[in-house]
Amino acid sequence: MNWHLLPLSEVSRLLGTTPTGIDQTIASQRLAQYGKNHIEETKKKSIFRMLLDQLSSFMILILVIVAIISGFIGDLTDTIIILIIIIINAIVGFIQEYRAEKAMEALKTIIPNKTRIIRSGKTIEILTVDLVPGDLVLLEAGNRIPADVRFIETYQIKVDESTLTGESQTIEKISEALLPNENYSLGDCINLGFKGTSVTNGRGTAFVTTTGMNTELGRIAEMIQKEESLTPLEIRLAVFGKRLSIIILLICALLFLIGWLRGENAIMMLLTSISLAVAAIPEALPALVTITLAFGAKRLVKNNALIRKLSAVETLGSVTYICSDKTGTLTQNKMTVQEIYITPNIATKSLLFQNNSLLNALALNNDVSQRKEGKWFGDSTEIALMQYAFDRNIKKIELEKKFPRVAEFPFDSLRKCMTTLHQTEKGIIVITKGAVDMLMNKLAENQKALISDFEQKANEMANKGYRVLGYAIKEIETLPEPFNIDDIESSLTFIGIAGMIDPPRDEAKLAVTACKQAGIIPVMITGDHKLTAKAIAIQLGIITSEEDLILSGSKLAALKENEFENIVEKVRVYARVNPEQKLKIIKALQAKGQFVAMTGDGVNDAPALKSANIGIAMGINGTEVSKEAADMILLDDNFATIVIAVKHGRMIFENILKFIKYIMTGNFGEICALFIAPFFDLPFPLLAIHILWINLVTDGLPGLALAYEPAEPNIMKHPPKDPKQNIFSGRMAFHILWVGFLMGMITLGIQAWAIESNIKHWQTIAFTVLCFSQMGHVMAIRSERESFFKIGLFSNMPLLGALVLTILLQLMIIYTPFFNMVFKTQALTIYELILTFLVSSIVFWAVEIEKWIIRQNK
Repeated sequence: MNWHLLPLSEVSRLLGTTPTGIDQTIASQRLAQYGKNHIEETKKKSIFRMLLDQLSSFMILILVIVAIISGFIGDLTDTIIILIIIIINAIVGFIQEYRAEKAMEALKTIIPNKTRIIRSGKTIEILTVDLVPGDLVLLEAGNRIPADVRFIETYQIKVDESTLTGESQTIEKISEALLPNENYSLGDCINLGFKGTSVTNGRGTAFVTTTGMNTELGRIAEMIQKEESLTPLEIRLAVFGKRLSIIILLICALLFLIGWLRGENAIMMLLTSISLAVAAIPEALPALVTITLAFGAKRLVKNNALIRKLSAVETLGSVTYICSDKTGTLTQNKMTVQEIYITPNIATKSLLFQNNSLLNALALNNDVSQRKEGKWFGDSTEIALMQYAFDRNIKKIELEKKFPRVAEFPFDSLRKCMTTLHQTEKGIIVITKGAVDMLMNKLAENQKALISDFEQKANEMANKGYRVLGYAIKEIETLPEPFNIDDIESSLTFIGIAGMIDPPRDEAKLAVTACKQAGIIPVMITGDHKLTAKAIAIQLGIITSEEDLILSGSKLAALKENEFENIVEKVRVYARVNPEQKLKIIKALQAKGQFVAMTGDGVNDAPALKSANIGIAMGINGTEVSKEAADMILLDDNFATIVIAVKHGRMIFENILKFIKYIMTGNFGEICALFIAPFFDLPFPLLAIHILWINLVTDGLPGLALAYEPAEPNIMKHPPKDPKQNIFSGRMAFHILWVGFLMGMITLGIQAWAIESNIKHWQTIAFTVLCFSQMGHVMAIRSERESFFKIGLFSNMPLLGALVLTILLQLMIIYTPFFNMVFKTQALTIYELILTFLVSSIVFWAVEIEKWIIRQNK
């Protein structure tokens, strides 16, 4: 229903109400018909269902099966380890999902508990949840609007709708119907009030038009309840785990078949095959990813970014678009005078006033007051005007003592002016501020020839996106009788213009530049007017050429879905948009294969925060709704913090890739050693317990330490990772294959030499070479292209500690009698130990040569 277009008589008829309100009987009937005036919740998942969902991935199911088989054949150690890893991941995932359910609860906290209304001509106070369409609501400064309403009486009432529309200015409300031949956005419906917004000035009465989930806030709540999108990491790991598990199971089955055909012990071969499956399937990967992301989240908190969903840390590394709300995120959320124009040669009888006539007018013509703690209180526009004068040593309180206010005409939407009258040493001075076009009709004859000049100055400021207010004065001897507003606001002398805007944050401009260097496109989405949005976007560097488009909400609504998708990647600014359109923007970008981050602080941002690949809320000025719907919260409300978070996200994902490369290369080396040995008529070089040792110690400790690897120097100089890109794209797969094959062949080579040399403990030598080869490999892959010697041995101390500990543990099972018995190992001579170190280093030097070739080619 277009309530804003209807006259009050028609509104009253359709709602079945009167200026005295509805009676209690009708209210009860409507409460039964429309339901409670609250935000409904979707049916929550049970705790059991949440836990079950955490165990549904293909890789986890395969591991459960392997754990069961391993337990049946007597290897309880491996079974217990696998199950512990699965349980830990399930608990972490459950906690994350449980916390996300708070989003709907937060919506309730922004609605008042009780509301003053008129029913049957009597003023009463009722629970807000019992409001029904047709109720007559009484509103005043400090109230939150409890439902969507149509104003019927307004007395200088202003409403802060920034949490809903994103517009920084308070909106003065009227009761008259709007013209039907225009397309109005929420911010343009100045005769309507919306649930959850705040009254800042004045008072008024209004009919309730819609309640509960039918309000604008309710529709936002419904949008928040939609499913969340998967992160790039979740997508990649799901595909990776499923494919890898199938391949490895086939290889292990083939290995078992070959061993059985060779006459090997069937139970031993089954145990070896299962052990290889456990070693080859990176069951520790989910746990390591969780630990890595948690470590990254901990570091991000120190940089004022709080992570609510761990996988969101990595998502930042794949973000291609950042869709940011303007007010309070890119800007200071504080109106500021940017420019003034002073009419030359203005003379007044009062010499005290003449010295700084425009600044004096800025300081005097406002209703701003100062509280005990020294903070200014009042309309944000008037505070900005007063502050501009205050900063230039024109102090309001001192000035009011010299020029006390003796009368006033408050601002109203018809006159578009506010006038105050002040006593001076020469009589009374009239100060009028308002829309420049309205003041031009009130000027004295001697200034009418200058009207075109004044209008040109005003237009120049308006084209910069400024909100423009003009000032005019008149001197009279005494207060006239009768006191007529038309007489007072006539024959005025125009003294100047003030241009205001909510200015951009200084650090936001640097952040926008950094985003562009990193291949990320920043987009501004705002409820403000097109000119204002354009001015801010140009200042920030979001718009840099004519190819960068600006799209208004009304034009966006007129575009068909395919038409919008054709231009969406060229649009840099969206102005006067509503929450549904924010979702439309994000969906269109996602349809183009983009990964979208959305920043915001208001209720209006919550649906988009929920639907974006990563939602980023503001911690200081953000509503609880936006924080609960977001994946990440900026504790300092600083757009620049996103750049730090993006860097950390990229670093974390690269470290995860390094871990995958390390684990998979080692696993492939084990597979090659076991699979190829029969073709050279060699016995299996490793026992099942050796494989499990490598899996738990050699893979685990250094792999975890890779999470501490610092970022590569050029990490913010390359474009984001393609979210559709396979984990093994680029050189990853080739590296795993050739280095893993090299590890396997080195192991078989040292095995063959030891057997040929009649060394009885050849298996211990082969086992140790494979372990130490992986140590050399992890040191070499710390950087994709930089030499280990340039990075330095001590730049990742946790990794260095993990390497020393792993080597000591390996020596322990070689030289300790108890572990000799458990691991079927024997002590090596000093010569044999040195030989294992030298042979193992082949892998390190081979990877270093590979990186040298890469550097030479680039």
